[in-house]
Amino acid sequence: MIDMDDRFANGAYIADAEDYPARWDLAAAEFRTHVLAEIDVPYGTGPRQMMDIFHPDRLAQGLIVFVHGGYWRAFDKSTWSHLAAGALARGWAVAIPSYDLCPDVRISQITVQVAAAVRLAATRVTGPVRLVGHSAGGQVVARLAGMDLDGRLQRVVPISPLADLVPLMQTKMNDDFQLTMAEALAESPVNAPAPDVPVSVWVGANERPVFIAQATALGAAWGCSVTQAADRHHFNVIDDLAVPDSPLVRMLFS
Repeated sequence: MIDMDDRFANGAYIADAEDYPARWDLAAAEFRTHVLAEIDVPYGTGPRQMMDIFHPDRLAQGLIVFVHGGYWRAFDKSTWSHLAAGALARGWAVAIPSYDLCPDVRISQITVQVAAAVRLAATRVTGPVRLVGHSAGGQVVARLAGMDLDGRLQRVVPISPLADLVPLMQTKMNDDFQLTMAEALAESPVNAPAPDVPVSVWVGANERPVFIAQATALGAAWGCSVTQAADRHHFNVIDDLAVPDSPLVRMLFS
């Protein structure tokens, strides 16, 4: 019998996995000390419905919105500030929202919350908009790939996305998700029509097989490119967002 919890486990298969959250927090906190930023901009009524917006030192060319992962159950915006570095260096503003977490809300509600954050951020920064998200955040930005931003949405980059939620119904995490079959199908990007906006899927070549399979499935469903990044696993596949000339950032701005 297939152990679905093991299939979707990441930390147990990454060396020194327990060190990553503290490392992210430290890098993010240090980054916030020397950049122009609006912190805790509310986009809704709840205490977690806040975002940070980082601005370049000149008029922004456009807006990147980064949506974090954590299986819709963990983390907030403050852990990921440093990932704005790559886009900022290219002259783009970056918004990073927090959102309510399961089990306090359903996954479908998170999609609605992040959509509200994107819309508000787009009123504060002129120019085109591009979305990038990791893991659960990859699912969210893929769900938002068809959102109406008056033609401003230019590209969506799901990184290691959870593109098919049905298998997650067989994990212990579903005690928090409380996914029904109807919601799992509706919130799975693989079941949605391919959006008009360009989509590029990114995944680490060293990730668990299920994440490579999910990324590949989304690429097949939408007819979009899927890049397997060499020497990257689920926890470090996002590191290159902080590097202005990395292959991931170059693709985000292609």
